[in-house]
Amino acid sequence: MGKGASIFLCLAVAALITLGLVMLASASAKWDFSSEQYSHLLRQAIWLSLGVVVMGIVAMFDYRKLEKFAWPLFALTCAALVLCYIPGIGDEVKGERRWISLPLIGRFQPSEPAKLVVMITLAAWFSKYRAETKSFMRGFVMPSLILGVPLMLILFETDMGTAAGLGAAGLIVLFVAGTRIRYFGTSLAIVVPLLVMMVQRDPVRMKRIVAFTDLDATRLGAGMQQWLGIRAFGNGGLEGMGLGNGVVKQMNLPEHHTDFIFPVIGEELGVFVTLGVIFCFVVIFLIGLGISLQASDRFGSVLGIGVTSALVIPAMMNIGVTTASLPNTGLPLPFVSYGGSSLVFSLAMVGVLLSILRRSRVIDVTEMPAVKSRVLEVRL
Repeated sequence: MGKGASIFLCLAVAALITLGLVMLASASAKWDFSSEQYSHLLRQAIWLSLGVVVMGIVAMFDYRKLEKFAWPLFALTCAALVLCYIPGIGDEVKGERRWISLPLIGRFQPSEPAKLVVMITLAAWFSKYRAETKSFMRGFVMPSLILGVPLMLILFETDMGTAAGLGAAGLIVLFVAGTRIRYFGTSLAIVVPLLVMMVQRDPVRMKRIVAFTDLDATRLGAGMQQWLGIRAFGNGGLEGMGLGNGVVKQMNLPEHHTDFIFPVIGEELGVFVTLGVIFCFVVIFLIGLGISLQASDRFGSVLGIGVTSALVIPAMMNIGVTTASLPNTGLPLPFVSYGGSSLVFSLAMVGVLLSILRRSRVIDVTEMPAVKSRVLEVRL
């Protein structure tokens, strides 16, 4: 896996981002006669420019140096997550404290960089204690704390969607790194009942669970988003109604430019484009997996798996929610949905994959004349 992998990875990401910008332009039609009609598109373009720069810098940077900064980055990320709870800094929207307001930057979601930092820290830990991954303390307890501390901070923001996505990605890292499977069973037996209790005590989450079981009965209430999403896919059919001609987004579909942009794509561009979106994430998953398998060291291998999981799992969850296959969790579609924090740090994670690939142990002899000549000499 060499230069071709990086090209296909970048093409898949570019296709998703381009589609996202096009759909944001289409979504702007809903805000006709507003002075800020294209403000979302403009802001997304600005964040995209920053994200591309960040991706390029990270791709050129030697990912192995991140291992030295894992713990300072982890502490800084946890501190940023704590700021979400501080009045005046934390920005509460619809009962959720996902954001903080900072000078110059504006509203910022710390849980987005937390995904990358947690994967860096887990990779650094398993790289250092490679021989002890089967032990209870260093192979399970300590990695679980690394994952659990930011996870709980995100969870109590009532951002259960991001917490679930990060938790799933973290468990994949633990499994791939070599943690004993029997430890997972014990922890799940404790964690699952606690999560059920949290959902039952949260009226908003409980309404979403109930709505998921009968969308028709709750289409005027908690189930409206998913009910309208299904209607959008049905309206679009195979070929779609045409760009900008979507009807459901005009019917007050909440978050039609963020969490529920996927049904708008289905309605306006049809099933083939929606399948193309899924195909792009499959490409990202396969290339990310290949990069991880060919990494030159243990740190890069675990980091590659973690970053790939942190990109693909939220996409799977978003698609599951918008097609009414999962309860509503409030997650954006990576690279496509509107949102600066998500876009910038998703591109940063792509940069990490490119950095690992550039330093892979696989050498393309056709691109290295000196190595190629030595191979020819040996064969002669």
